[in-house]
Amino acid sequence: MSHAQEQQLERLTFFSDAVFAIAITLLVIEIHVPHPVDASDGAWAHALLELVPHFIGFVLSFFVVGALWVAHHRVFGLLRRYDPGIVWPNLLLLMAVAFMPFSSSLMSTHPTERVPEWFYAGNLLVAGLLQHWLFRRALKAPFLREDVEEETVATTLRRTLALPLMATIAALLAIRWPGPSNLPLMLMPLAVRWFARTARRRPVKPVPDQAT
Repeated sequence: MSHAQEQQLERLTFFSDAVFAIAITLLVIEIHVPHPVDASDGAWAHALLELVPHFIGFVLSFFVVGALWVAHHRVFGLLRRYDPGIVWPNLLLLMAVAFMPFSSSLMSTHPTERVPEWFYAGNLLVAGLLQHWLFRRALKAPFLREDVEEETVATTLRRTLALPLMATIAALLAIRWPGPSNLPLMLMPLAVRWFARTARRRPVKPVPDQAT
């Protein structure tokens, strides 16, 4: 990879890391410090209990954004050349990630209402689909490192299907149970491992060799 290409890939990676870092930090800013009517222990306990949905939303969204960053970090580490074609897919993914503090706050403020739950699940669904699109665009020759195996590419792409699946299940559950509908999202690590295992059992197609 030429020095110019190396710089371009590094700039794209650093910019992406910055957006992920800002988005994951803004999640906690949406949790506002309570101001109880008096300084009694009971008043403070009640004020903090009212913030429990926000705490749960923060933890859930933190791990979702964190998982998206980990996958992004892993995939960009597999690249050896800069591909201008990944700039816009990457930017659209970052847009969905940057929007997550708002959708998370909306869901946490109204945890038992359908529309906020659908809005949050929709944000996650869009982020998951954009991640899959970006990785499909990025993980191909001649931009991959020479030591990257086809099975690694297939497994990585299959793993990206976990978030869209779990977000869809959460949205469907919100029709009847808007409160507990986010529970499937907590099973994301298991879903990712299941998709990774199914990828290893399937015959792997060769990575297409496309020119720049």
